[in-house]
Amino acid sequence: SYYTHRVIEDPEWSLTTVPHLTELCLQHIVHNFEKNPILDCLLPEHQRKVLDRLSTGLPLAVTANLISDEDYWKRCCTDRWQVCDISNYGDSWKRMFFERHLENILKCFIPNTTDPNQVLELIPLCKDYVWKLEVDQFLPPVKVDQKEERDDVSDTGSDFGLGEVSVHHYDLGVLITALPHLEELHLTYGVKDCGMNFEWNLFNFTHQDCCNLAVAVKMCHNLKVFKLTRSKVDDDKSRLLVRNLLDHPCLVELNLSHNLIRDKGARAVGKLISRSRLETLDLCNNQIRHLGAQALARALAENSTLTSLNLRLNCVEDEGGEAIGRALLTNTTLKSIHLGSNNLSEPTATLFSQVLAQNTTLTSINFSCNHLGLDGGKQLLDGLADNKALTEFDLRLAEVGQETEYLIHQIVWANREAARLGSLQHPPTKPL
Repeated sequence: SYYTHRVIEDPEWSLTTVPHLTELCLQHIVHNFEKNPILDCLLPEHQRKVLDRLSTGLPLAVTANLISDEDYWKRCCTDRWQVCDISNYGDSWKRMFFERHLENILKCFIPNTTDPNQVLELIPLCKDYVWKLEVDQFLPPVKVDQKEERDDVSDTGSDFGLGEVSVHHYDLGVLITALPHLEELHLTYGVKDCGMNFEWNLFNFTHQDCCNLAVAVKMCHNLKVFKLTRSKVDDDKSRLLVRNLLDHPCLVELNLSHNLIRDKGARAVGKLISRSRLETLDLCNNQIRHLGAQALARALAENSTLTSLNLRLNCVEDEGGEAIGRALLTNTTLKSIHLGSNNLSEPTATLFSQVLAQNTTLTSINFSCNHLGLDGGKQLLDGLADNKALTEFDLRLAEVGQETEYLIHQIVWANREAARLGSLQHPPTKPL
């Protein structure tokens, strides 16, 4: 027969190597997917085969709203990034891909050089999958023929001498107002890895940048977490931002740490505490002194939502520390306060001994790197005598004395252990 003759001529030839028609069709679909994407009309087992073979380099215009399969987006992520932790992205590979892809575009966007359509064309593709944006770099426009001008400017003058007009960054307004699910926005206006090209103008968060961002954030009604750090936010800019955040319907966390906010900016933030639903406020490493701390304390005394306040690395001193302490005698919601490195001394410790004796809400206090002194430490120890709520108390480098610090640690440890055992006996009920 023909088959016998064929085998004799080619010992490796066999009918079993001829692909099935179904397999040939699937191969054709995969090879032509970009021009003619066919997926939903296939049987589930055929969809699986197609998805496993599709290239991760297909245009997003083809795949974004057609492919929901997590295994495909996992391949897209792992092919592109070495470190992929989906726990930070709601356990969704697709969400991770689009959030990180959009972040990369924004980090590399150069105003007046990069085509804005790179961002605008991505909006309809990614808007349903972006819940959080973390952009830790904004590039300024490319400045040409400016070297001679730069050479004539001193290091001090270079902070302001080149003019703000030339260094406005990308306006996020159109983008973030078009993302209906955006809940977290983490921004830093600066340039990473600038190396020998460093100049202070690369780190200017201009007034126009601030205006654009403030308007955009105000229109982002689902925003819950807003972080603007290491961006030279001063009093004027913080007041402008706060003005647009007043009465925000969803904002629960605000982080303005590592900026240049002074007392006027702190007063504005105090107003925001009174007119928002803030639960977490981080003003670490600014330039807030006692007047700003007193304004925050007035708001804190009447507030019923804030649970965490971080004022580390400011200089509120005892006038500010005492004001916050008095506020905590009436406040019943704050659970954590960080006053490390604020030039506090014994008067603040004296008032906080009253707080420890009366307040039953505070679970964490940080007084590290202050000058509370031996007498201040003893008063804190006396205040803790009947306290059953405090489970964290950081007194490192607070000069309270080794013995006092040890006794305080023993009380706090006992409270923490009691809280742990209580949680085991009465586990929190999950909402239905």
